[in-house]
Amino acid sequence: MQFKKYTKHRKQSIQGLRSFKDTLPKNIKKVINNRGHIYSETLNNWKYIVGENLFKVCYPKSFKNSNSFSVSTLLIMVKRGHEIDLEYSKNEIMNKMNNFFGDTVVKKIKFSSFTDEKKTQIVDDNSQKVYVTNKEYKNKIKDVKNEKIKKSLLELTKVFKQK
Repeated sequence: MQFKKYTKHRKQSIQGLRSFKDTLPKNIKKVINNRGHIYSETLNNWKYIVGENLFKVCYPKSFKNSNSFSVSTLLIMVKRGHEIDLEYSKNEIMNKMNNFFGDTVVKKIKFSSFTDEKKTQIVDDNSQKVYVTNKEYKNKIKDVKNEKIKKSLLELTKVFKQK
């Protein structure tokens, strides 16, 4: 049996098995090598890192690793109106993340705010409160002429509200 010289697999194998590293696709190897596990671990432990109060108003959106042009940056999405609270605890978050990973993982934190317009109330003909996710959809549902479809759309919005 001849071995090809241009393959990236190990030439010696134990009982025909390859190492786990060699079985991964190239794209995944790049992500793992570029500290891709940091973002997933940050998501899993976000409540511990920022605390209970800030956990309710923010979440990490992305993590960009350092390269020759920029430092490692964590982008956090913040509910509008709570930016100042997060700005004051910025150094504390960086210290907790660096202590959690045991290395200087994050050197810069950026914030991006979003609005939370999930709950707007509509009073139906039966004087029941119905929740719709957005004002735009509320007007579109009112324009539906078929009552069965209108009721089913309102039920669908209730299901989305529960999730």
